[in-house]
Formats: sequence, structure tokens, C-alpha cells
Amino acid sequence: MPSYAWKGKNRIGEIQEGVIVSDSRDAAAAMLRRNGIQVISVKAQGAGGTKSLGKVPAKDLAIFTRQFSVMIDAGLPLVQCLEILGAQQQHKGFRRIIEAVRRDVEQGATLQAALSKHPKAFSDLYVNMVGAGEAGGILDVILQRLSGYIEKSVKLTAKVKSAMTYPITVILIAVGVVAIILIKVIPVFSQMYEGLGAKLPTPTLVCMTMSNIVINYSPVLVIIIVIGVFGLRAYYRTLSGRLQIDTILLKIPVLGDLLLKVAVARFCRTLGTLTSSGVPILEGMDITARTSGNMVVQNAILKAKTAVEQGRNIATPLAETKVFPPMVIQMVGVGEATGALDAMLSKVADFYEDEVDNAVAALTSLMEPIMIAVLGTIIGFIVVAMYMPIFQLANVFGKE
Repeated sequence: MPSYAWKGKNRIGEIQEGVIVSDSRDAAAAMLRRNGIQVISVKAQGAGGTKSLGKVPAKDLAIFTRQFSVMIDAGLPLVQCLEILGAQQQHKGFRRIIEAVRRDVEQGATLQAALSKHPKAFSDLYVNMVGAGEAGGILDVILQRLSGYIEKSVKLTAKVKSAMTYPITVILIAVGVVAIILIKVIPVFSQMYEGLGAKLPTPTLVCMTMSNIVINYSPVLVIIIVIGVFGLRAYYRTLSGRLQIDTILLKIPVLGDLLLKVAVARFCRTLGTLTSSGVPILEGMDITARTSGNMVVQNAILKAKTAVEQGRNIATPLAETKVFPPMVIQMVGVGEATGALDAMLSKVADFYEDEVDNAVAALTSLMEPIMIAVLGTIIGFIVVAMYMPIFQLANVFGKE
């Protein structure tokens, strides 16, 4: 694993320097910031012998966390827990990560510090909650909350994917059917009509032209589509591109409502879990913003965080962003006033997760007739267009 030489200021403004081991420069800087260091510079010293590992499946992480909490609650030593969990882990990459964490803990590192070296496996939320659990002596409780959070997050993501699967499948089938008609069927009619030498109707000419384009320029069309997809993905990776696309997505009827409910449910669940685990509210809002999944919602949370830093409450600046629904604002306000913010956020998260179920069902029921109507219209147009010359000829022969 690469090591990085860093320079920065601590909480009282003193300049400090050192070396940190991490997967990447960004991960090293994030680790330093979590430890209260204002980063001035982070420079690579050279690559280590450990290959950077990929992400860990959320399901595996949830199982690991739940089993970890049970072992800690049973009184097993931390190192022994990690040794057992690493030995039984089926995911090879995750097994190596657990073994690396165990070695670091054996050498005297805290669990939080050991986990923070693997940002691809353990998010900021995970690391900070573990740190709060270690500090408060309630690591087993925190791990149990984490496993529940991860499981609910996986379910929420699965709901969104299921909502997208049906329309995407129908669109792909529609494109395939139309492509087969344009490539295999229309050329047969074209050859027949060319032999007649008659003037063809405009819809027929349009279909024949489309067929010629698909047959003769299909490689070019494929290249254009691939470039367009990669270009859109590259644009989405930029801050301005992501903000613009996320804004457009939230304005799409039905789909935008679903995406907003998902973002609100994730916001409430994440912030509620963090605050109930003892993570400071400002740090919790920062982590929640980064895990919101939508740039519009992320900016709204960060604006509210800035207002909280200035001494204001959370509910009012959230309302000023005009992103969150009124019910969320009111529940957050009540939670702040009664000192039960985490409980209120948990209730709102439960409500909006149920709302996501309803939105997914509504989207699926709405998309089905729309996709059938669109596909029927396209195929119907092609069929009518290709038979129009035959109808015209039949009328001519009928008059004679």
C-alpha cells in the first residue's frame, strides 16, 4: 500500500508533518481531516507491496458487521473476532482487508484507525460510527446499528433498481424488434416497390430511408451511441455536470418524485444513525451530504451545515433550500426541540422508505401502458407505411 508524506495544521494551528499509509492520496487527505488535521500538502513517497482492493459487496459488509457485533457482545477480544471473521470470509478481497485490519489492531492501532486505511471497503460513516463506539464503550451496539443501516440501504437501492429494470428491459426489446424490422423486413418491401416504379407515399419513403441508414451506417451509429454514453458519464463525473443532470432528474414527472423520496429516506436514515451513535452533528451532516446520492440534496445539506456552524438550528436552513418536503422540516424541528432528533429522523426514514415502495409501484404501473403504447405506435406506423403502396394499387385496380 502506498505511503504519503503529509504536512498540515492541527486543531490549535501548529504545523505538523508525518507519513501516512493509505490506498490513495485522496483517502490519505480524508483520513488526516478526520483526525483534525487541516491538510497543506500530501505527496506520494512510493508504492508499497499491497495492491489496492476494490469495493466490498454491501451484503457481505452487513453480514460481517452483524457477526462482529454479536462476537463483541459475547465478550470475545477484538483481535480474535477479526481473526475468526477473516477466516470464514468467502470474498477474497474482503478477507485480505479484514486480515490487514487485524494486523494493525494487533500492533496497537485503534479499530477506527485500522478501518480508515481501507476507504473502499469502509465508508466515512462506518469509520466514524466505529470511532464513536470505541470512545463510548458501546462498540457492539454501534456495530448492530451499522448492520441494520447497511441492510436497509441495500433494500432501498434494490427498490430503485427494480423500478428501473422494467422500463429499460422494454426499451431494449422495442429497439431490438424495430431493428429487426428495419434490417430484415423493410428491404424485402423496398425491392418489391422498386420493381413497380410507382411514386411511393411519404411514410413509406421515411421507413425505407431509416432502413437504409441502419443497414449501411450501423457501425457509425453504434460508435456515436458509445461515445454519447461515455461522454455523458464523463460529464456526470464533473461537479457542474452532476448538478445539472441531478437537477433535471428531480424534475422528471414520477421518476423525480421517486428519486427525491430515496434521497430523503437516505438522508434521514444516515443522519439519524450517526446522531444516535454519538457522532457530532456537524460531522454527521458532512458525511450525510457525501452519501446522499444526489448533488442537489448534497448542496442543500451542506448549506444547512454552514448555517448550523453559525449557531442556527437545522430545520430552518433546510426549509430555506426548498428541497426537502415540509413534513421532513417539521419533524426535524420537533426532534430538535424535544432532544429526540435521532428518533424523529428514524421515523421519517421509515415513512419515506414505505413511500419509495409506493412510488416504485406507481412508476411500474405507469410505465407499462406507456411503453406498450409507444412500441405499438412505432410498429404500427412501420406496418401501415409499408402497406400503403399496396392499398393504393388496390384502389387503382378497383377503379379500373
